[in-house]
Order: sequence, then structure tokens, then C-alpha cells
Amino acid sequence: MFLAVDNLKKSYNTGDITTTVLNGVKMNLSKGDIGVILGPSGSGKSTLLNIIGGIDRCDLGTISIDGIEITKLNDSELTNYRRENVGFVFQFYNLIPNLTVGENIEVVSNISKSPINTDEVLKAVDMLDKKHRFPRELSGGEQQRVSIARAIVKNPKLLLCDEPTGALDFSTSREILKLLQKVNKDFGTTILMITHNTTISAMANKVYKVRSGEIVESLTNTTIMPAERIEW
Repeated sequence: MFLAVDNLKKSYNTGDITTTVLNGVKMNLSKGDIGVILGPSGSGKSTLLNIIGGIDRCDLGTISIDGIEITKLNDSELTNYRRENVGFVFQFYNLIPNLTVGENIEVVSNISKSPINTDEVLKAVDMLDKKHRFPRELSGGEQQRVSIARAIVKNPKLLLCDEPTGALDFSTSREILKLLQKVNKDFGTTILMITHNTTISAMANKVYKVRSGEIVESLTNTTIMPAERIEW
């Protein structure tokens, strides 16, 4: 199994108050699949994604990514794990405003061991003609395309997407979902995406429903819907 999460627990302490965010999460995702984590705000989705991505640590449990048990890694090893294995796409694009589209991508490419060619990635996200533009000259959907290109240029094993369409209108959102399916198909990238939009689950191989820090249901789709057919 490419991604294996077992008995994952995470709590935060504020004074005398302990808040449990994840309570024994268990999930698996095969290599090359798209997984969608569904749940309302405050259910623990982002915390789960951040721990899988090596941004945060759990209190208990194990996570294995392609044979690497990341819950055993020290801080330096965890930094290398993030740099070499994981790409991140967030709701807000986090592009560097004084760098061009191409330069925003090359910032990541230059620190990667086996990056994909910048022009190839830009072509894949249909942004090659905008290579020398600055973020302020792009629409929201175009900026999200650049953020996806930046995430995949390092050729990551796992692409983590935190509400990647949350700041976009319906038409642009569907274009971004189409692009993620294309990245999954063209590069064989395993994708794990969190959202509160249940209709997006139709494009996933696996769907995990989270409530109050627990996965209350795990589903496998036998038929994958093309993103261009998704309505909401």
C-alpha cells in the first residue's frame, strides 16, 4: 500500500483544556490513485493532511508513504521527506509576487533531486504562454494552475491539495479539477485532496468521510467521473 495511516491521534492543549483533533484515524491509498477527504470545518481534515505531509506531527500512530515510516523521522529527515516526496497545493496560491511564473516554479525545481522540466510542467497546466508574467497579471484560476505546476515540478510521489478550489468560482474550479485529473494520469502522481464539497468525491478512487476527528466511512468508487461532468 502506497499510503498507510494507522491509529493516528493528535490533540492540542490550551491551558487546562485538551482538544482532540484526530482520534484513531486509519486509512489506505494505493499508488496512482486519487483520494478525497470529506468533512465539515473543524473535523480534522487539514490537520490530517498536514501530518501526512510532514508539516505537523502526531501524538500517536504511524504513517507510511511508499515504505517510508514518516512518524519515525527526525526533523532533518522530515524536511528531506517534504522536499523530495511531497507537493502541496493550498486554497490560497502563495506565489512569490516579485517573481515571474517561470521563476516561481524554478525556485522549487532548483532544490529538487529529479525535477521535471519547467516548460514541460507549464505546458501540462496550459500556462507556458504566461511564463514571463507576474502573479498580479494572472486570474485566480491561472494562479492556482501555477501553484499546481510548482507543486508537481519536483516530481513528487504524493500531491496534497487543501481545498484547491475553495477560492474559485464553479467554472474555474472545474478546470482546476480537470487539471488535477490530468496530472494524475500524465505523471502517475498519487493525489490526496481535502474538501467540504461532496460532489468532488465522484472523481476519486477512494473517499474518506471525516467527522469529529474520525474517519466514519471509507468508500471505493468503481466508476471515476471525469471532472468536466461534475456539477454542484
